[in-house]
Amino acid sequence: MKKNKIKITPYLFIAPWFFGMILFTLGPLIMSLIMSLYDWPVIGERVFVGFKNYIDLFTKDPQFYKSLYITFKFTAFFVPLNIILSLILALLISKNIKGMSFFRIIFYLPTVVSSVAVSIIWGWILNTEFGILNYGLSLFKITGPDWLNNEIWALVALVLVSGWTVGTMMLVFYTALKAIPIELYESATIDGSGPIRTFFSITLPLITPTLLFNIVTAIIGALQNLALVLLLTNGGPLNSTYMYGLFVYNNAFKKSKLGYASASAWIMFILIIILTSLIFKTSKKWVFSIDDNKD
Repeated sequence: MKKNKIKITPYLFIAPWFFGMILFTLGPLIMSLIMSLYDWPVIGERVFVGFKNYIDLFTKDPQFYKSLYITFKFTAFFVPLNIILSLILALLISKNIKGMSFFRIIFYLPTVVSSVAVSIIWGWILNTEFGILNYGLSLFKITGPDWLNNEIWALVALVLVSGWTVGTMMLVFYTALKAIPIELYESATIDGSGPIRTFFSITLPLITPTLLFNIVTAIIGALQNLALVLLLTNGGPLNSTYMYGLFVYNNAFKKSKLGYASASAWIMFILIIILTSLIFKTSKKWVFSIDDNKD
């Protein structure tokens, strides 16, 4: 009897996660796949249409391609900016300087702020008339753009705002940096290696597994971006920031086309799988570890 209790105990610990995954992840995922095969209004009769929703997306909806293009364009700027910024911050907070723990908290703190609060704050900052950003530019005799109402600058503004939440990636990089053996840096210093060469010869190669993780998560986050777009620009001006997440959201909750929106979401899911698979496949050429160097 005692043996059975010992065997059951680990499963009891993972049971909450297991049931949570079924109820809130796997269940909705399967349900959305089923919905994508139906003409499924919010209120009314559901009609099975097979792959019609998918066919209509590719053949009859120009907004599908436009929103995909805008989303990939945003991702192309979002990912490098966030990776570079988070790595720079991680390098700064990894220094053994008195009071650095305070800055670790400050840099991470914006990550725990809700998207609604972040959008409100940045709405004030980017305001053309009384925003602090344009006021700061005016001190240098620079006329700031109409950030959220200009077709060109609206997407740039969203990329800038996205840099507000790099705290999580920063901590992941920080953990990787602290795991690098100090002996490697001591040997590099003895050999006369400067800071830049040390970074590119030791630090960067050894954090490439972490870099891979952050790149993948950043891409997934960028492709699924919705909250900031919805609250800051709502796809405007002139649909210049009408990203794919907003496209799915509007089809589901404004046009009451849940089946069509589910098909759209599954297409993005497939695209994310393809992209991440390609990244993992190419990672063999640029991801290193200490064990690789020993070999």
